[in-house]
Amino acid sequence: MTINSFPPDFLWGAATSAYQIEGGARADGRGDSIWDAFCRVPSAVLDGETGDVACDHYHRWPDDVRLMARLGLKAYRFSVAWPRVLPEGASRINPAGLDFYDRLVDALLAAGVRPFVTLYHWDLPTALQDRGGWPNPESVGWFAEYTDAVSRRLGDRVRDWITHNEPWVAAVLGYGTGVHAPGLRDLASALRAAHHLLLSHGEAIPILRRNSPGARVGIVLNLSPVYPVSETEADRAAARRKDGFLNRWFLDVLYRGAYPDDMLAYYHEQWPSFLDFPAAELTRIAAPTDFLGVNYYTRQVVRHDPQGVEAQAQAVRVEGAEYTHNDWEVHPAGLAELLLRLHRDYAPAALYVTENGASFPDWPGADGKVNDERRVAYLRAHLVEAHRAIRAGVPLRGYFVWSLLDNFEWAMGYSQRFGLVYVDYPTQRRMVKASGHWYADVIRANGIKDG
Repeated sequence: MTINSFPPDFLWGAATSAYQIEGGARADGRGDSIWDAFCRVPSAVLDGETGDVACDHYHRWPDDVRLMARLGLKAYRFSVAWPRVLPEGASRINPAGLDFYDRLVDALLAAGVRPFVTLYHWDLPTALQDRGGWPNPESVGWFAEYTDAVSRRLGDRVRDWITHNEPWVAAVLGYGTGVHAPGLRDLASALRAAHHLLLSHGEAIPILRRNSPGARVGIVLNLSPVYPVSETEADRAAARRKDGFLNRWFLDVLYRGAYPDDMLAYYHEQWPSFLDFPAAELTRIAAPTDFLGVNYYTRQVVRHDPQGVEAQAQAVRVEGAEYTHNDWEVHPAGLAELLLRLHRDYAPAALYVTENGASFPDWPGADGKVNDERRVAYLRAHLVEAHRAIRAGVPLRGYFVWSLLDNFEWAMGYSQRFGLVYVDYPTQRRMVKASGHWYADVIRANGIKDG
């Protein structure tokens, strides 16, 4: 079999986030986050589960770093828990919280693993939500203070910084549909939250460059190609709106300094009080970055839905397609399509696939091994598409599997397993799955086999 080789400096990694793996919810002065509060709301999270313990990474991180080295990871993307660093969200820094990330970064570097630090992965301190959260314009300043505290401590060693993970999810699912923390249901508030998340990204960029000499700074978006279920005018218009709602609303302002006109008109029609944003703020959002992170899991196939809350577009299940355990269609070709579009239409300086993976119900077999062959097939097919995009000229610099560990999957609790490593939650035992061994082989070969 031949090998599809990736560029010599291609970065192979895996990703996690703080609330999903750390646990230690009340350890060493950590404050409360909106996800701690959301998990206490009856029926908000499946089976009433919480991230209080999760994978206990806060206490087991040395073993987890050794596990990364064993897999041969070249990079590790993790997030800092804002309430560990600033328990009340602002003003008072918690030294013990920064000490934890200080030790983690040092251990990663000693193991030859490049740290990619995400500053915000949805765990806003509850104290700041009590002051209005992301819809409050003051949130931009709160995030700037937090960014300064973290980057002053870690900026001498960390060179790769991500401001926000998936602002669409944080804003729309958190403030619009209410299925994520803080659980509010007002799409106008969600749009204000999205704007302040993006504006805080722009505010953070010069802070990171000042505190971390030579820093490479980017943002991570969840993006999907959108297709109409039919060629009717109504379904095509719905797909265009959904693309604006999910993709262009963020990409256009980040790379063109303006929100898309068609979506501004649509939102004005829905909420006449929704105002245009000052040009100076749009310029700050569009500050130059070094890379764009892309989280890709699936495509969107939609039909027109006049009652729909998400741009009047309803997702449609594709007959005969394969679906993951959490009901996402397996569609690898969408990754190459998306990367090619981003390169053509927005031309980021560099691209990383910062999350890609699949949830399947994995359990150890009679042989004591986790033979997750469906995940191997999923990852392999997507890497084939990533390789195709590179051959077509896309500046794709690296790929991060979601996720290193099975973990707390937000409103779905512990029902979904995405990890390369199986976690037995009662004992916290880690077990590398077949997909983890396969990925280690890919990293060693710097490529994937044909056939």
